Amino acid sequence: MQCSYFDAARCGSCTLMGRPYAEQLAGKQEHVRTLLAAHRELGWLEPLASAEAGYRNKAKMVVGGSLTAPTLGILDAEGRGTDLRACAIIAPGIRAAFEALTGFITTAGLTPYDVPTRRGELKNLVVTESPDGELMVRFVLRSSEALPRVRKHLPGLRAALPRLAVVSVNLLPEHKAVVEGEEEVVLTEQQTLTMRLGEVDLHLRPQGFFQTNTAVAAALYAQASRWVEELAPSSVWDLYCGVGGFALHCAAPGREVVGIETSEAAVAAAERSRLDAGLESVRFLAGDATAFALSAPQAPEVVIVNPPRRGIGATLAGWLEDSGVRHVLYSSCNATSLARDLAAMPSLVPVQGQVLDMFPQTPHAEVLVRLERR
Repeated sequence: MQCSYFDAARCGSCTLMGRPYAEQLAGKQEHVRTLLAAHRELGWLEPLASAEAGYRNKAKMVVGGSLTAPTLGILDAEGRGTDLRACAIIAPGIRAAFEALTGFITTAGLTPYDVPTRRGELKNLVVTESPDGELMVRFVLRSSEALPRVRKHLPGLRAALPRLAVVSVNLLPEHKAVVEGEEEVVLTEQQTLTMRLGEVDLHLRPQGFFQTNTAVAAALYAQASRWVEELAPSSVWDLYCGVGGFALHCAAPGREVVGIETSEAAVAAAERSRLDAGLESVRFLAGDATAFALSAPQAPEVVIVNPPRRGIGATLAGWLEDSGVRHVLYSSCNATSLARDLAAMPSLVPVQGQVLDMFPQTPHAEVLVRLERR
C-alpha cells in the first residue's frame, strides 16, 4: 500500500507504509515468537490478517487551519494543521463524512484552536463508525462558549449526514497534548453507538474504548469464545473488560461471568448490552482489576485479561500465579509487557497463541495467548 501523505513526509504515523503486507504480517509474527521463545510448549495458530486499508473505525483528527478553511489531521512541527482527510487507513464511511463536518465547523463558528497562540475553540474532532454504518461525532472544545451554536446548527448537520446517530461535545479547557477532557455533553437522544459483532451488540459511549479494527476485534472475541467453550468453565472473570467484549462473547447458560473495568461509562455501556441480551448470569462492576482480584473470596475457573500497553503488572501476575486459577486468556497489545507478565507466572504455561493484525501499516499487533496451570 502506498500513501501520498507518507511519501511526501507530511505524516509518518504508519511507519511500515510501503512495505508488502505479507512481509509486515510475517515480521509481526516473528517478533512475537521471538519475545515468547522461552515458552516451548506454546503452539501458534496462523496469524490473522486484516484489510490493509480502510480498517480504522475511529478517527481522532486534530483541527487546524482557519474558520473558513479548517484542516483535519495532525499538527506539524510548528503546531500548524496538516490536513489528512484522505487518509486511506480510515474507514471510507468516516472519510465520506469529513466534507459535511468541515462545513459544519464553518457554519457553527467553531474557530480551530491555534496551539502556538493558544486561541480558538475547536481542538479535536473524533469520529467513530459502527459496523452498521452509523456515526458518532465528538467535538472537543476549549470551553462551553460555542455549545449553543453547535446545538443550533446540529439539525443541519444531521440532515447532511443521515447516518449520524450520536453527537457530543467534550470540554478540554487545559492547554495540553491530550485528545479529550473529562466532561462530555451528549446532544442527541441516542447516547450510545451500537457495535454489532456477530450475535453480540456492544454499546459504545462517547468516552468509551473500543478496538479500532472492527473485523479483527470480532475475530479476537470469537477466538477467545471458542477457547472458553472448549474449557466449559462455570465461572469467568473478564478483567479490564472495557465495554464487555470478552465477557458478553463468553456468556453461556449456567456460567457466571464478571467484568471489571475502571471506567464507569464503559461499565454502564456493558450493562446496557447485558440487559439487551437478557444475560442474567453476567454482571459488570466499576473498579480496579487488581484490587478486585485481591479482595475476592474465591477465584474463578477462567480469567481473561485485556490490559493496556503496560500489562497487568507484578501484583496481579503474582495473584494469578498463586490463585489456583486453572486457565488464563491474555489479550495483549504489547508483546514486550506480555513477555514480562508471563515470566512472572511460571505455573501458568502458555500452550496456544495467535497474532491478530489489529493495526496494519504499523509495527503493532494484538496477541491472544491461552495459559494452563501445570
